[in-house]
Amino acid sequence: MERILNIAQVGAPVLRKPTKRLSKKELLSDSVQEFIDDLIQTMRAANGAGLAANQVHQSLRICAIEVNCNPRYPYRPNIPLTVLVNPDLTPVSELMFENYEGCLSVPNIRGKVNRFCEISVKAMDRLGNPISTVVKGMTAATYQHEVDHLDGKLFLDLVKDSKSLVTWDNFERYHQKEVAS
Repeated sequence: MERILNIAQVGAPVLRKPTKRLSKKELLSDSVQEFIDDLIQTMRAANGAGLAANQVHQSLRICAIEVNCNPRYPYRPNIPLTVLVNPDLTPVSELMFENYEGCLSVPNIRGKVNRFCEISVKAMDRLGNPISTVVKGMTAATYQHEVDHLDGKLFLDLVKDSKSLVTWDNFERYHQKEVAS
């Protein structure tokens, strides 16, 4: 039975530690498969675009990503449910864009972060099958955000100008239109 897990908040030490890579045998264990179900359920219940294992107090190199008409991100393109295990990201070019980001572990705050426009993704899916793909734009930003979590980083670490920090309400009121256009 799926459970909603407790999401770690900024300041929790688990968010600052790099996560553990899994062997295929570990990944396929009943306990890890049940955890992945709980991770997905928690992400959906919180209306997140993604959720990393360490955000729910498990130091495993696993994250889930999904955007499906998400009310928190009406301007983001849909991303089918994707589970990344042991992901490694490589920029395809040096081209970057500025993106307002928020985080379930940093509630009610958003800020501008620079992200690569296009990245190569190497990982396993939840069944241990290889994933090798290239993602672009806002989807690439979402992947980078979640994999940063797995490396012990928060989007706050990447905010270049603290003047870009806004509450969620003020993002919607003053800045969402510029992102959506």
